[in-house]
Amino acid sequence: MFKTRSVAAVAPRLVLVSSLAALLVLAAAPARAAADGLTVFNQNCAMCHVPGLANSPKHGDKAAWAPRVALGRDALLKSAITGKGAMPPRAGNPKLTDEEVAAGLDHMLAAVK
Repeated sequence: MFKTRSVAAVAPRLVLVSSLAALLVLAAAPARAAADGLTVFNQNCAMCHVPGLANSPKHGDKAAWAPRVALGRDALLKSAITGKGAMPPRAGNPKLTDEEVAAGLDHMLAAVK
């Protein structure tokens, strides 16, 4: 019924099929996308920075952001990562990477330039 083949005859096909399967698995695996500042802001920062909760500077309010902008981006990023006052570290989301926090900060800073 089935034709028996030697391992040597089948091996090249197995290698090809297994390689293609591995590529498909890698292609389907969710890769961590580059940090998107708007998404980080909407999912983590907006709940406080849109209404100005706990004296947080409102998004887009140049006057409220001016003293903070004067400190420089590095100081602001450090505060966003470690927390300051009522603002918890990483906007309360410990899963955010430094790059994602930076992207959220850059989004907010772009709104006050």
